[in-house]
Amino acid sequence: MERIKLINPTDKKFVGLSRQKWNNVAKPLGSLGEFEKIIEKISAVQESANVDISQRTAVIMCADNGVVKQNISQSGQEVTALCARSIAEGRSNINALARRFNADVLAVDIGINADINCKNLLTKKIMYGTNDISTGAAMSENQAKSAISAGIDIVRQLKENGKNMIITGEMGIGNTTTSSAVASVILGVSAECVTGRGAGLTDDGLKRKIEVINTALKVNSPDKNNPLDILAKVGGLDIAGMTGLFLGGAIYHVPTVIDGVISAVSAALAFMISPHCADYMLASHVSEEPAGKMLLDFIGLKPVINAGLRLGEGTGGIFLLPLLDGALSVYKNSHTFEELGIEKYEELS
Repeated sequence: MERIKLINPTDKKFVGLSRQKWNNVAKPLGSLGEFEKIIEKISAVQESANVDISQRTAVIMCADNGVVKQNISQSGQEVTALCARSIAEGRSNINALARRFNADVLAVDIGINADINCKNLLTKKIMYGTNDISTGAAMSENQAKSAISAGIDIVRQLKENGKNMIITGEMGIGNTTTSSAVASVILGVSAECVTGRGAGLTDDGLKRKIEVINTALKVNSPDKNNPLDILAKVGGLDIAGMTGLFLGGAIYHVPTVIDGVISAVSAALAFMISPHCADYMLASHVSEEPAGKMLLDFIGLKPVINAGLRLGEGTGGIFLLPLLDGALSVYKNSHTFEELGIEKYEELS
C-alpha cells in the first residue's frame, strides 16, 4: 500500500501535444468528440503523443461472497468456480470478445470458495470467499489491503511484460449485492436507489436483496469517509482486487478501463484513496444497474457507450477497444492539412 504515495497527476503537456496532433488532421476540430479526449488522456498517461494500446489485457477478478447465504441471487457459489474456470480456459463471453478485439484475458482467483486446478488461472486467493455482510464484516482491513496489493502487483507484472492497457472485469455470484452496499455508502443514498436486479431477480427477490443490504449497512456501520473501512465491511474480494488494478494503473502509468457497476464501485474506492487515479481511468459504458451513472459522475468520468449492458466479466469494457482503435486509425493515419495544401481550421471562441 506504500506504493500509493507514488501516484501523481498526469502531465497535461502531453494532452496539449496530442491535441495539436489531432488538430493537424484534415477534419473539423474536435469532430471525433469524446474519442479525441480519450486519446489525449491516454497520451498523458503514457507520456507520449504516440499513443499505443495494442498490447491490452482484460483482468477478471473472481471471488465468492458469503452474502449469497441470504438468497439474494439466482445462482449458488458453485457457479463462480465454474465460470472462473471457463474464463481461464478461454471459453467464456469475455474470451470470445477478446479474441475478436485482439486482447489477452487473465483470470484471477482472488477469493473463490474452492480450489481450482487450472494452469491458466492466476491464484491470488486471500480467503475462501468473504463472510456474510448481513451478519458482520466481509473481511478484515488487512485482508482488504492484501487484495488491493494483489491487484497492484498484477498491473506491475503486466507493465513489465509490455502491456499498455488494462480492462477490468469480475466474476462472482452475489457481487451486485456487495457493490450496491458499497455504492450506497459512497454516494450517500439509500440502498433502494442503487440496487438493481443483478443477473435477474423477481420483484420479491429484489425486495429481499435490498432488505439484506440495509441489514448489512446497519450491522456494520461503515465509515463513509474511509474507503478501506467501507470495502472491508460490506465489499468483496473482487472489488478489492479491481481497486488495486485502478491504483496500479495510476502507479505504473497504464490506462485502465472501467467496465460495469462493480468495476465502477472499485474505481470509486480507488478515487477515494487517491483522487489522482481518475487521470488514469477510462469509462467504457454506463451500466444498466442503477448506480452505474452515479458512480461515474462521482469520479467525474463520462462513458461513451450507453447500450444497457450488464453482462460483466469485463465485456462492456472490452467493447471500448474497437472504438478507440478506430479513433487511433484517424489520429495516426489520416491526411493532414499540410499534406492537402489547405489552411488549418481555427478554434472558434
